[in-house]
Amino acid sequence: MDYQSRLKKFAVDLFKIDGIKFGEYKTKVGLMTPVYCDLRVLISYPKLLDFLANLIADNLPNLKSHDSLCGVPYTALPIATVVSVKTGIPMVMRRQEKKYHGTKKLIEGHFNTGDKCLIVEDVVTSGSSILETVKDLREAGLECSETIVLLNREQGGENLLKKSGIKMHALLTLTTLISFLKEEGCVDDVTVTKVQEYIKSNQVEDKEIQSRLKLQYTDRIPFTKNPVAKRLLKIISEKQSNLCLAADVLTGTELLNLAEEVGPYICILKTHIDIIEDFNENLTKHLKDISQRHNFLLLEDRKFADIGKVVQLQYTKGVFKISSWAKLITQHAIIGPGALQAVKQNSEDLGVFLLTEISTKDNLISSSYTKAALEMAEGFSHLITGIVCQSPLFLDKPGFLQLTPGVKLNSIGDSLGQQYSSPENVILERGADIAVVGRGITEATDRAQAAEKYRNLLWEAYQKRVEM
Repeated sequence: MDYQSRLKKFAVDLFKIDGIKFGEYKTKVGLMTPVYCDLRVLISYPKLLDFLANLIADNLPNLKSHDSLCGVPYTALPIATVVSVKTGIPMVMRRQEKKYHGTKKLIEGHFNTGDKCLIVEDVVTSGSSILETVKDLREAGLECSETIVLLNREQGGENLLKKSGIKMHALLTLTTLISFLKEEGCVDDVTVTKVQEYIKSNQVEDKEIQSRLKLQYTDRIPFTKNPVAKRLLKIISEKQSNLCLAADVLTGTELLNLAEEVGPYICILKTHIDIIEDFNENLTKHLKDISQRHNFLLLEDRKFADIGKVVQLQYTKGVFKISSWAKLITQHAIIGPGALQAVKQNSEDLGVFLLTEISTKDNLISSSYTKAALEMAEGFSHLITGIVCQSPLFLDKPGFLQLTPGVKLNSIGDSLGQQYSSPENVILERGADIAVVGRGITEATDRAQAAEKYRNLLWEAYQKRVEM
Protein backbone atom coordinates (compact mmCIF):
# COMPACT_ATOMS: atom_id res chain seq x y z
CA MET A 1 0.00 0.00 0.00
CA ASP A 2 1.49 3.36 -1.06
CA TYR A 3 1.75 6.30 1.37
CA GLN A 4 -1.33 8.12 0.05
CA SER A 5 -3.47 5.00 0.40
CA ARG A 6 -2.21 4.48 3.94
CA LEU A 7 -3.05 8.08 4.74
CA LYS A 8 -6.58 7.61 3.42
CA LYS A 9 -6.98 4.45 5.48
CA PHE A 10 -5.87 6.34 8.59
CA ALA A 11 -8.40 9.11 7.89
CA VAL A 12 -11.26 6.64 7.48
CA ASP A 13 -10.23 4.72 10.60
CA LEU A 14 -10.21 7.99 12.59
CA PHE A 15 -13.75 8.65 11.41
CA LYS A 16 -14.86 5.13 12.34
CA ILE A 17 -13.61 5.47 15.94
CA ASP A 18 -15.25 8.91 16.32
CA GLY A 19 -11.93 10.76 16.29
CA ILE A 20 -13.53 13.03 13.68
CA LYS A 21 -17.19 13.99 13.97
CA PHE A 22 -19.42 16.12 11.78
CA GLY A 23 -22.56 17.99 12.83
CA GLU A 24 -23.09 21.01 15.04
CA TYR A 25 -20.72 21.22 17.99
CA LYS A 26 -20.13 23.99 20.49
CA THR A 27 -16.57 24.88 21.40
CA LYS A 28 -15.47 25.82 24.93
CA VAL A 29 -15.93 29.50 24.14
CA GLY A 30 -19.47 29.00 22.84
CA LEU A 31 -18.73 29.09 19.09
CA MET A 32 -20.28 26.55 16.72
CA THR A 33 -18.22 24.31 14.43
CA PRO A 34 -19.35 21.70 11.84
CA VAL A 35 -16.36 19.45 12.55
CA TYR A 36 -15.10 18.22 15.90
CA CYS A 37 -11.71 16.53 16.36
CA ASP A 38 -11.28 14.34 19.42
CA LEU A 39 -8.07 12.40 18.88
CA ARG A 40 -7.88 11.40 22.53
CA VAL A 41 -9.76 8.23 21.54
CA LEU A 42 -6.58 6.98 19.84
CA ILE A 43 -5.28 5.71 23.18
CA SER A 44 -7.90 2.95 23.05
CA TYR A 45 -6.69 1.69 19.66
CA PRO A 46 -3.05 0.50 19.96
CA LYS A 47 -2.92 -0.91 16.40
CA LEU A 48 -4.03 2.44 14.98
CA LEU A 49 -1.46 4.23 17.16
CA ASP A 50 1.23 1.92 15.75
CA PHE A 51 -0.04 2.61 12.22
CA LEU A 52 0.16 6.34 12.96
CA ALA A 53 3.74 6.08 14.26
CA ASN A 54 4.79 4.51 10.96
CA LEU A 55 3.06 7.29 9.03
CA ILE A 56 4.90 9.93 11.04
CA ALA A 57 8.25 8.22 10.56
CA ASP A 58 7.69 7.96 6.79
CA ASN A 59 6.36 11.54 6.48
CA LEU A 60 9.40 13.14 8.08
CA PRO A 61 12.60 11.97 6.35
CA ASN A 62 14.81 14.03 8.68
CA LEU A 63 13.21 12.57 11.84
CA LYS A 64 16.50 10.99 12.91
CA SER A 65 18.23 14.37 12.87
CA HIS A 66 16.36 15.27 16.06
CA ASP A 67 17.79 14.40 19.46
CA SER A 68 14.41 14.12 21.19
CA LEU A 69 10.63 14.26 20.81
CA CYS A 70 8.12 16.15 22.93
CA GLY A 71 4.37 15.65 22.75
CA VAL A 72 2.20 18.67 23.51
CA PRO A 73 0.25 17.85 26.70
CA TYR A 74 -1.94 15.95 26.94
CA THR A 75 -3.42 14.37 23.80
CA ALA A 76 -0.13 14.18 21.91
CA LEU A 77 1.80 12.53 24.76
CA PRO A 78 0.83 8.91 23.88
CA ILE A 79 1.43 9.66 20.19
CA ALA A 80 4.93 10.93 20.92
CA THR A 81 5.57 7.93 23.17
CA VAL A 82 4.70 5.43 20.43
CA VAL A 83 6.82 7.30 17.89
CA SER A 84 9.71 7.30 20.36
CA VAL A 85 9.43 3.54 20.87
CA LYS A 86 9.09 2.95 17.12
CA THR A 87 12.07 5.10 16.09
CA GLY A 88 14.33 4.87 19.13
CA ILE A 89 14.45 8.66 19.47
CA PRO A 90 14.40 9.70 23.16
CA MET A 91 11.43 11.60 24.51
CA VAL A 92 11.16 14.52 26.91
CA MET A 93 7.95 15.63 28.59
CA ARG A 94 6.71 19.13 29.32
CA ARG A 95 4.53 19.54 32.37
CA GLN A 96 1.41 21.66 32.01
CA GLU A 97 1.90 22.85 35.56
CA LYS A 98 5.12 23.81 37.25
CA LYS A 99 6.43 21.27 39.77
CA TYR A 100 6.92 22.79 43.22
CA HIS A 101 8.62 19.87 44.94
CA GLY A 102 11.63 17.65 44.36
CA THR A 103 13.66 18.86 41.38
CA LYS A 104 10.95 21.43 40.46
CA LYS A 105 11.42 20.53 36.79
CA LEU A 106 9.10 21.78 34.09
CA ILE A 107 10.73 19.54 31.45
CA GLU A 108 11.15 15.88 32.42
CA GLY A 109 13.66 13.47 30.89
CA HIS A 110 17.38 13.48 30.10
CA PHE A 111 18.65 16.00 27.56
CA ASN A 112 21.59 18.29 26.85
CA THR A 113 21.63 22.01 26.20
CA GLY A 114 21.40 22.58 22.46
CA ASP A 115 19.62 19.30 21.69
CA LYS A 116 17.19 19.51 18.76
CA CYS A 117 13.65 18.63 19.85
CA LEU A 118 10.78 17.80 17.51
CA ILE A 119 7.32 18.81 18.75
CA VAL A 120 4.50 16.31 18.25
CA GLU A 121 0.90 17.61 18.21
CA ASP A 122 -2.50 16.17 17.31
CA VAL A 123 -4.50 19.11 15.90
CA VAL A 124 -3.43 22.67 15.04
CA THR A 125 -5.82 25.59 14.81
CA SER A 126 -3.84 28.63 15.98
CA GLY A 127 -0.69 26.79 17.07
CA SER A 128 -0.80 28.42 20.51
CA SER A 129 -0.33 25.12 22.40
CA ILE A 130 2.76 24.35 20.34
CA LEU A 131 4.18 27.81 21.00
CA GLU A 132 3.63 27.40 24.75
CA THR A 133 5.51 24.11 24.65
CA VAL A 134 8.30 25.57 22.52
CA LYS A 135 8.72 28.49 24.93
CA ASP A 136 9.28 26.17 27.90
CA LEU A 137 11.58 23.84 25.96
CA ARG A 138 13.71 26.72 24.72
CA GLU A 139 13.96 28.14 28.24
CA ALA A 140 15.27 24.73 29.33
CA GLY A 141 18.00 24.89 26.67
CA LEU A 142 16.47 22.80 23.89
CA GLU A 143 16.32 23.93 20.26
CA CYS A 144 12.92 23.71 18.55
CA SER A 145 12.31 24.53 14.91
CA GLU A 146 9.95 21.81 13.64
CA THR A 147 6.67 20.18 14.57
CA ILE A 148 4.81 17.18 13.19
CA VAL A 149 1.02 17.27 13.52
CA LEU A 150 -1.74 14.84 12.64
CA LEU A 151 -4.25 17.39 11.41
CA ASN A 152 -3.88 20.99 10.24
CA ARG A 153 -7.31 22.66 10.47
CA GLU A 154 -6.07 25.28 7.96
CA GLN A 155 -7.23 28.22 10.05
CA GLY A 156 -3.95 30.13 10.12
CA GLY A 157 -1.89 28.18 12.63
CA GLU A 158 0.79 27.16 10.14
CA ASN A 159 1.62 30.77 9.27
CA LEU A 160 1.65 31.87 12.91
CA LEU A 161 4.05 29.05 13.75
CA LYS A 162 6.27 29.98 10.80
CA LYS A 163 6.54 33.56 12.10
CA SER A 164 7.80 32.12 15.38
CA GLY A 165 10.45 30.05 13.62
CA ILE A 166 8.56 26.72 13.68
CA LYS A 167 8.13 24.72 10.46
CA MET A 168 5.02 22.54 10.52
CA HIS A 169 4.70 19.14 8.85
CA ALA A 170 1.10 17.89 8.74
CA LEU A 171 -0.02 14.38 7.89
CA LEU A 172 -3.47 15.67 6.95
CA THR A 173 -5.14 18.98 6.29
CA LEU A 174 -8.85 19.34 6.99
CA THR A 175 -9.43 19.69 3.23
CA THR A 176 -7.56 16.47 2.46
CA LEU A 177 -9.26 14.65 5.33
CA ILE A 178 -12.78 15.50 4.23
CA SER A 179 -11.86 14.73 0.60
CA PHE A 180 -10.76 11.23 1.63
CA LEU A 181 -13.95 10.72 3.63
CA LYS A 182 -16.09 11.92 0.72
CA GLU A 183 -14.36 9.46 -1.63
CA GLU A 184 -15.11 6.63 0.78
CA GLY A 185 -18.77 7.63 1.23
CA CYS A 186 -18.38 8.68 4.88
CA VAL A 187 -19.71 12.23 4.34
CA ASP A 188 -21.96 13.92 1.77
CA ASP A 189 -21.55 17.06 -0.36
CA VAL A 190 -23.48 19.20 2.14
CA THR A 191 -21.01 18.37 4.91
CA VAL A 192 -18.04 19.03 2.61
CA THR A 193 -19.42 22.47 1.72
CA LYS A 194 -20.10 23.35 5.37
CA VAL A 195 -16.55 22.50 6.38
CA GLN A 196 -15.05 24.42 3.46
CA GLU A 197 -17.10 27.53 4.31
CA TYR A 198 -16.20 27.17 7.98
CA ILE A 199 -12.46 27.12 7.20
CA LYS A 200 -12.74 30.28 5.05
CA SER A 201 -14.75 32.27 7.60
CA ASN A 202 -12.86 31.21 10.74
CA GLN A 203 -9.24 32.19 10.22
CA VAL A 204 -7.09 32.92 13.27
CA GLU A 205 -5.92 36.51 13.29
CA ASP A 206 -2.23 37.25 13.65
CA LYS A 207 -2.31 39.44 16.74
CA GLU A 208 0.55 40.12 19.08
CA ILE A 209 -0.28 39.84 22.75
CA GLN A 210 -1.28 43.29 23.94
CA SER A 211 -1.67 44.63 27.43
CA ARG A 212 -4.87 43.26 28.89
CA LEU A 213 -5.81 46.83 29.77
CA LYS A 214 -6.27 47.59 26.06
CA LEU A 215 -8.18 44.48 24.96
CA GLN A 216 -11.92 43.96 24.76
CA TYR A 217 -13.17 41.02 26.83
CA THR A 218 -13.99 38.88 23.78
CA ASP A 219 -10.48 39.41 22.37
CA ARG A 220 -9.04 37.86 25.52
CA ILE A 221 -10.85 34.53 25.22
CA PRO A 222 -8.16 32.90 22.98
CA PHE A 223 -5.49 33.70 25.60
CA THR A 224 -7.41 32.00 28.40
CA LYS A 225 -6.72 28.40 29.43
CA ASN A 226 -9.26 28.05 32.23
CA PRO A 227 -12.70 26.98 30.87
CA VAL A 228 -14.61 28.92 33.54
CA ALA A 229 -12.68 32.07 32.63
CA LYS A 230 -13.72 31.61 29.00
CA ARG A 231 -17.35 31.32 30.08
CA LEU A 232 -17.02 34.35 32.35
CA LEU A 233 -15.55 36.50 29.57
CA LYS A 234 -18.44 35.49 27.35
CA ILE A 235 -20.99 36.41 30.06
CA ILE A 236 -19.31 39.77 30.65
CA SER A 237 -19.47 40.58 26.94
CA GLU A 238 -23.05 39.41 26.46
CA LYS A 239 -24.40 41.29 29.50
CA GLN A 240 -22.00 44.24 29.17
CA SER A 241 -21.36 43.84 32.87
CA ASN A 242 -18.06 43.68 34.74
CA LEU A 243 -19.84 43.98 38.09
CA CYS A 244 -19.44 41.42 40.86
CA LEU A 245 -21.82 41.80 43.80
CA ALA A 246 -20.61 40.92 47.30
CA ALA A 247 -23.79 39.42 48.74
CA ASP A 248 -22.90 39.61 52.43
CA VAL A 249 -26.36 39.03 53.89
CA LEU A 250 -27.35 36.81 56.82
CA THR A 251 -30.40 34.78 55.75
CA GLY A 252 -31.24 32.53 52.85
CA THR A 253 -34.30 34.57 51.93
CA GLU A 254 -32.25 37.77 51.80
CA LEU A 255 -29.67 36.08 49.59
CA LEU A 256 -32.20 34.68 47.11
CA ASN A 257 -34.15 37.94 46.92
CA LEU A 258 -30.95 39.88 46.37
CA ALA A 259 -29.82 37.49 43.61
CA GLU A 260 -33.18 37.88 41.83
CA GLU A 261 -33.10 41.66 42.04
CA VAL A 262 -29.55 42.26 40.84
CA GLY A 263 -29.15 39.15 38.65
CA PRO A 264 -29.73 40.96 35.33
CA TYR A 265 -26.90 43.42 36.04
CA ILE A 266 -24.03 41.29 37.35
CA CYS A 267 -21.54 38.80 35.95
CA ILE A 268 -20.67 37.26 39.36
CA LEU A 269 -22.47 36.89 42.68
CA LYS A 270 -19.89 36.57 45.46
CA THR A 271 -21.00 34.79 48.63
CA HIS A 272 -19.72 34.05 52.11
CA ILE A 273 -21.99 31.06 52.56
CA ASP A 274 -20.83 30.41 56.14
CA ILE A 275 -22.45 33.64 57.41
CA ILE A 276 -25.94 32.49 56.41
CA GLU A 277 -27.71 31.80 59.70
CA ASP A 278 -30.45 29.51 58.34
CA PHE A 279 -28.44 27.63 55.69
CA ASN A 280 -29.87 24.45 54.10
CA GLU A 281 -29.14 22.52 50.91
CA ASN A 282 -32.21 23.91 49.14
CA LEU A 283 -30.70 27.38 49.36
CA THR A 284 -27.80 26.60 47.03
CA LYS A 285 -30.10 24.71 44.64
CA HIS A 286 -32.33 27.77 44.31
CA LEU A 287 -29.28 30.00 44.02
CA LYS A 288 -27.96 27.90 41.13
CA ASP A 289 -31.33 28.16 39.38
CA ILE A 290 -31.31 31.96 39.70
CA SER A 291 -27.71 32.17 38.42
CA GLN A 292 -28.58 30.10 35.35
CA ARG A 293 -31.71 32.11 34.64
CA HIS A 294 -29.94 35.45 34.89
CA ASN A 295 -26.66 34.22 33.39
CA PHE A 296 -24.10 34.95 36.11
CA LEU A 297 -21.55 32.80 37.95
CA LEU A 298 -21.41 32.00 41.65
CA LEU A 299 -18.17 32.76 43.50
CA GLU A 300 -17.77 31.42 47.01
CA ASP A 301 -15.28 33.72 48.69
CA ARG A 302 -13.98 31.05 51.06
CA LYS A 303 -10.32 32.10 50.69
CA PHE A 304 -9.08 28.55 51.24
CA ALA A 305 -5.80 28.51 53.15
CA ASP A 306 -4.96 25.17 54.72
CA ILE A 307 -3.08 21.99 53.88
CA GLY A 308 -4.23 20.34 50.67
CA LYS A 309 -6.30 17.56 52.24
CA VAL A 310 -8.20 19.93 54.51
CA VAL A 311 -8.89 22.32 51.63
CA GLN A 312 -10.13 19.39 49.57
CA LEU A 313 -12.59 18.45 52.33
CA GLN A 314 -13.67 22.05 52.90
CA TYR A 315 -14.36 22.39 49.20
CA THR A 316 -16.29 19.13 48.69
CA LYS A 317 -17.72 18.06 52.06
CA GLY A 318 -19.39 19.49 55.15
CA VAL A 319 -22.78 21.17 55.21
CA PHE A 320 -21.97 23.63 52.42
CA LYS A 321 -20.66 21.22 49.70
CA ILE A 322 -19.18 24.17 47.84
CA SER A 323 -18.02 22.11 44.86
CA SER A 324 -21.64 21.24 44.01
CA TRP A 325 -22.75 24.80 43.27
CA ALA A 326 -19.88 27.32 43.00
CA LYS A 327 -17.96 27.42 39.73
CA LEU A 328 -15.59 30.01 41.18
CA ILE A 329 -13.72 30.10 44.50
CA THR A 330 -11.00 32.22 46.09
CA GLN A 331 -7.77 30.86 47.56
CA HIS A 332 -4.78 32.28 49.40
CA ALA A 333 -1.35 31.56 47.90
CA ILE A 334 0.31 31.46 51.33
CA ILE A 335 -0.06 27.70 51.74
CA GLY A 336 1.72 26.95 48.44
CA PRO A 337 0.57 24.84 45.48
CA GLY A 338 -0.85 21.98 47.57
CA ALA A 339 -4.23 23.65 48.05
CA LEU A 340 -4.54 24.34 44.32
CA GLN A 341 -3.66 20.76 43.47
CA ALA A 342 -6.24 19.58 45.99
CA VAL A 343 -9.21 21.40 44.47
CA LYS A 344 -8.07 20.60 40.94
CA GLN A 345 -8.35 16.89 41.68
CA ASN A 346 -12.04 17.24 42.46
CA SER A 347 -13.27 19.35 39.58
CA GLU A 348 -12.48 19.75 35.90
CA ASP A 349 -14.90 22.67 35.67
CA LEU A 350 -13.63 25.09 38.29
CA GLY A 351 -12.08 28.53 38.33
CA VAL A 352 -9.89 29.92 41.11
CA PHE A 353 -9.24 33.56 41.90
CA LEU A 354 -5.87 33.62 43.67
CA LEU A 355 -5.48 36.28 46.34
CA THR A 356 -2.32 38.40 45.93
CA GLU A 357 -3.37 41.77 47.38
CA ILE A 358 -6.24 42.88 49.64
CA SER A 359 -8.11 46.14 50.26
CA THR A 360 -7.81 46.38 54.05
CA LYS A 361 -5.54 48.94 55.67
CA ASP A 362 -2.23 47.79 57.25
CA ASN A 363 -2.40 44.26 55.82
CA LEU A 364 0.83 42.21 55.89
CA ILE A 365 1.01 41.17 52.23
CA SER A 366 4.41 42.17 50.78
CA SER A 367 5.51 42.79 47.18
CA SER A 368 7.67 39.64 47.24
CA TYR A 369 4.64 37.59 48.33
CA THR A 370 2.57 39.08 45.50
CA LYS A 371 5.28 38.25 42.97
CA ALA A 372 5.54 34.64 44.19
CA ALA A 373 1.75 34.25 44.09
CA LEU A 374 1.67 35.43 40.46
CA GLU A 375 4.36 32.91 39.55
CA MET A 376 2.27 30.20 41.18
CA ALA A 377 -0.76 31.30 39.16
CA GLU A 378 1.21 30.91 35.94
CA GLY A 379 2.06 27.35 36.95
CA PHE A 380 -1.65 26.57 37.34
CA SER A 381 -2.97 28.56 34.38
CA HIS A 382 -5.52 25.88 33.46
CA LEU A 383 -7.09 26.28 36.91
CA ILE A 384 -6.68 30.01 37.54
CA THR A 385 -9.46 32.30 36.36
CA GLY A 386 -7.79 35.38 37.70
CA ILE A 387 -6.10 37.33 40.45
CA VAL A 388 -7.58 39.25 43.38
CA CYS A 389 -5.48 42.39 43.67
CA GLN A 390 -5.53 46.16 44.07
CA SER A 391 -3.08 47.25 41.37
CA PRO A 392 -2.57 46.62 37.63
CA LEU A 393 -0.45 43.47 37.75
CA PHE A 394 0.19 40.83 35.02
CA LEU A 395 -0.41 43.29 32.14
CA ASP A 396 1.05 40.86 29.56
CA LYS A 397 -1.25 38.02 30.59
CA PRO A 398 -4.68 38.79 29.08
CA GLY A 399 -5.83 35.26 29.91
CA PHE A 400 -6.12 36.17 33.61
CA LEU A 401 -8.85 38.45 34.97
CA GLN A 402 -8.19 41.00 37.69
CA LEU A 403 -10.87 40.96 40.40
CA THR A 404 -10.71 44.01 42.66
CA PRO A 405 -12.90 44.43 45.78
CA GLY A 406 -13.59 47.59 47.73
CA VAL A 407 -15.69 49.68 45.32
CA LYS A 408 -18.23 52.23 46.46
CA LEU A 409 -19.45 55.66 45.43
CA ASN A 410 -18.86 58.61 47.76
CA SER A 411 -17.04 56.71 50.51
CA ILE A 412 -13.45 56.49 51.74
CA GLY A 413 -13.72 53.48 54.03
CA ASP A 414 -15.22 52.08 57.20
CA SER A 415 -14.22 51.81 60.86
CA LEU A 416 -12.81 48.29 60.38
CA GLY A 417 -10.07 49.14 57.91
CA GLN A 418 -11.87 48.66 54.59
CA GLN A 419 -10.74 51.12 51.93
CA TYR A 420 -12.90 52.02 48.93
CA SER A 421 -12.31 53.12 45.35
CA SER A 422 -14.75 54.72 42.92
CA PRO A 423 -15.95 52.70 39.90
CA GLU A 424 -13.88 54.81 37.52
CA ASN A 425 -10.74 54.68 39.67
CA VAL A 426 -10.84 50.92 40.15
CA ILE A 427 -10.99 50.35 36.39
CA LEU A 428 -8.80 53.16 35.04
CA GLU A 429 -6.19 53.45 37.79
CA ARG A 430 -6.16 50.15 39.64
CA GLY A 431 -6.49 47.98 36.52
CA ALA A 432 -9.55 45.93 37.52
CA ASP A 433 -11.33 43.81 34.91
CA ILE A 434 -14.12 42.98 37.35
CA ALA A 435 -15.04 45.22 40.28
CA VAL A 436 -16.58 43.96 43.52
CA VAL A 437 -19.33 46.14 44.98
CA GLY A 438 -21.00 45.25 48.28
CA ARG A 439 -22.68 47.73 50.58
CA GLY A 440 -23.05 50.30 47.81
CA ILE A 441 -25.75 47.98 46.43
CA THR A 442 -26.91 45.83 49.35
CA GLU A 443 -27.68 48.89 51.54
CA ALA A 444 -29.41 50.84 48.75
CA THR A 445 -33.13 51.54 48.93
CA ASP A 446 -33.57 50.18 45.39
CA ARG A 447 -30.93 47.48 44.98
CA ALA A 448 -31.75 46.71 41.35
CA GLN A 449 -31.44 50.37 40.42
CA ALA A 450 -28.15 50.66 42.31
CA ALA A 451 -26.78 47.55 40.60
CA GLU A 452 -27.73 48.93 37.19
CA LYS A 453 -26.01 52.23 38.02
CA TYR A 454 -22.77 50.52 39.09
CA ARG A 455 -22.93 48.20 36.07
CA ASN A 456 -23.18 51.16 33.70
CA LEU A 457 -20.41 53.16 35.38
CA LEU A 458 -18.01 50.21 35.44
CA TRP A 459 -18.73 49.24 31.83
CA GLU A 460 -18.24 52.80 30.62
CA ALA A 461 -14.94 52.99 32.49
CA TYR A 462 -13.69 49.77 30.88
CA GLN A 463 -14.61 50.94 27.38
CA LYS A 464 -12.88 54.24 28.09
CA ARG A 465 -9.75 52.36 29.22
CA VAL A 466 -9.64 50.27 26.04
CA GLU A 467 -9.98 53.39 23.85
CA MET A 468 -7.41 55.53 25.70
